[in-house]
Amino acid sequence: MSFYMLQGRYSQTAMKNLVAAPEDRSRAAADIVKAAGGKMHSFFNSFGEYDFLVIMELPDDQAAGAVSMAAGSAGHIGDLKTTKLFTGSEAKAAMKAASEVATSVRPPKGK
Repeated sequence: MSFYMLQGRYSQTAMKNLVAAPEDRSRAAADIVKAAGGKMHSFFNSFGEYDFLVIMELPDDQAAGAVSMAAGSAGHIGDLKTTKLFTGSEAKAAMKAASEVATSVRPPKGK
C-alpha cells in the first residue's frame, strides 16, 4: 500500500450548502477511500489554495486515480490534485537508486 495526498476545492454551490447546513465531510471522504480498497488517515479543511486535504493509503496508483475521479465526478468538488507520498524508508531506497543512476547523468556543456 502507498500513501497519497488529495487536495481539492468545493464548488460555489457546495460551499453555499455547507454554510447553510454545516457538516463534517471526513466521513464521506473515508467512504470513497474505503470503496477503493484503502484507508483514510487524515482529513483536514484548509485555508489557501485548497479547501481540504486528505491523507490516504491505497493499494496502487490506479486506486488513487479512481478516488480522485469518482470524487470529482459528483460535481461538488474540483481542482483535485493527487500527490504520491513516500515514507522515509521509501525515500531512502529512491535515494540509493538515484546514487547508482547518477553516474549516467550528463549535464549540458553550454558555452
